[in-house]
Amino acid sequence: MLFDIISGIVLLVMKYFGLAFSALLPVINPLGSALLFMAIVGTSPASIFRKLARRVAFSRVLFLLTVELVGATLLTFFGISLPVVQFAGGFVLAAMGWGLLNNKDARATVKQASVEGDDGTLSEKVFYPLTFPITAGPGCIVVMVTLSAHASRSGVLNNVLAHLGIAVAVVALSVTVLLSYTYAPKITQKITPQTIHGILRVIAFVLLCIGVQIAWKGLETMIGRIQK
Repeated sequence: MLFDIISGIVLLVMKYFGLAFSALLPVINPLGSALLFMAIVGTSPASIFRKLARRVAFSRVLFLLTVELVGATLLTFFGISLPVVQFAGGFVLAAMGWGLLNNKDARATVKQASVEGDDGTLSEKVFYPLTFPITAGPGCIVVMVTLSAHASRSGVLNNVLAHLGIAVAVVALSVTVLLSYTYAPKITQKITPQTIHGILRVIAFVLLCIGVQIAWKGLETMIGRIQK
């Protein structure tokens, strides 16, 4: 009995961890964001890359968790129902995936202007633009609000576990951002454009499928309410 309960808890957390991780990874795009990060940090020393990477990763966790926590409150304030958010948010995710899937150039064109600055000047850019919108842009906000609404379940325990899974995914993705930004110069030199192109195509297709699934869940709920 106890084993079944623990297994159910772990499965629920892992379910929402996988859902959040898969949905956020394409819009965060650590490798692509690393190119933009390099364009701003420029030819700064490796120590500054490490320091900024840590601060941006931490800032991104706080930013996305705040959006995730207040997402349900915003829906209540504006009088938007959960199925509507699932339906609309699912289509937004699917559109993002479709756009990435049909993007001819998987690597965003970055203007490689060598921007140099001291530690103080760069520290002022930790939240804007390094955290928002480069690392966590408007797409991440849409994803987090959609995931927050999708995680709202009947029962306090299920609700908490679902949001816990999303929070763990946010932290895990922040680790990938930390590594990508810290070693941005080396990573961008060693990964070929063809490899990045292939990786983004797979991720884009997964994002498309997740968006369709969430939209279908919302539509299914709305149809069920109409039939009652």
